[in-house]
This record gives sequence, structure tokens and C-alpha cells, in this order.
Amino acid sequence: MRCGKPIKDEYKEYCSDCAKRTSHITQGRSLWLHKEPVSTAIYKFKYNNKRSWGELFAAEMAQAYKDQVIKWGIEEIIPIPLHKSRKRKRGYNQAEIIAKCLSEKTGVSLVSDALFRVKKNDGAEKVGQAGTNGKSKGCICFCQKEWEIHVANVLLIDDIYTTGATVEQAAKILKKAGRKMCTF
Repeated sequence: MRCGKPIKDEYKEYCSDCAKRTSHITQGRSLWLHKEPVSTAIYKFKYNNKRSWGELFAAEMAQAYKDQVIKWGIEEIIPIPLHKSRKRKRGYNQAEIIAKCLSEKTGVSLVSDALFRVKKNDGAEKVGQAGTNGKSKGCICFCQKEWEIHVANVLLIDDIYTTGATVEQAAKILKKAGRKMCTF
């Protein structure tokens, strides 16, 4: 399983999106499907300053996947970054809130400055799934610093997985730096 989306045909290994491409993600999981009432809750968390909801989401993630995080041997949790202008406007990075709370609940270190976004792009939820192909390419860069020497196995956290373009770009960059990728 790469992305955590449901697989319609039980005899297939990947969802229809993952079957069409190679992936830099070693494993992937999702907590919920992105449909009502979850989608409304995520959008309120993301756009209506419901920061405390990130703690609830992380608690659910820890309950569902803490054993998996330990089994995978995750050494650090890395949130998908926001562009600095978007973070300044919103006041927070929702993926970072989830990652921080998950870190606290699992005892796995949080590294929120391993990646940074150099190009602002429209989110998949605004562009639509068909319009995201290539939109995330080149938008995330690796932060060169001491961190890159010490860790092999990381967990990427994002709030919404639509097409997977952003997570794939982050995983590709981190794999070039010698990391194994798991995502939530």
C-alpha cells in the first residue's frame, strides 16, 4: 500500500492512481477517507483556525497507527511544509500541528524544518484532481543541514492526500538524501 486509498479490486496491489506511476513512498496510510463529514472537519481545521482539531486528529492517528510507526522503525516525523506566505496568512501549518501532536503521542522526534516550499501552488482541493498533475513539481526543497546525516527512516505527514503529487515530491527529495519514506 502506497497511499492509503482504498483498493476497489482486492486482487490488485495498488489503487488506480498508484498503479499508474512509480512511487518514492515505501508505505502509506490514511486515517479516514476524504468525504463527509471528514472533509468538512479538515477544511475547518485548515481554513477556519480550528488548530485544536489537529490534536484530535493526531490522537486518532496515534491510536490507529502507533504500533505501525514503531514496527516501521520511524526515526523522525516530518510535516509537509506550507509556503511562507501561506503560513503567514493562515498563521499555522496544519500538517505541522498534526505532526507535532503525533510526535508527542508516539515519542518519535519531530523535524519541522527538514523541507521547505519554494513555490506557492494551489492546493489539489482547489484545482481539482485532474488539474494537479505537475503542479507540485519543484515546489518543495530539501533543507541542507546536520539533520541529513543522522536519520534513515522518516514519516511524512500531510493533512489531505488527493493526488499525492506533493507527498511524492517530498518523498523523492528525501529519498535522494538517503531516507526511506512512509506517509500518513
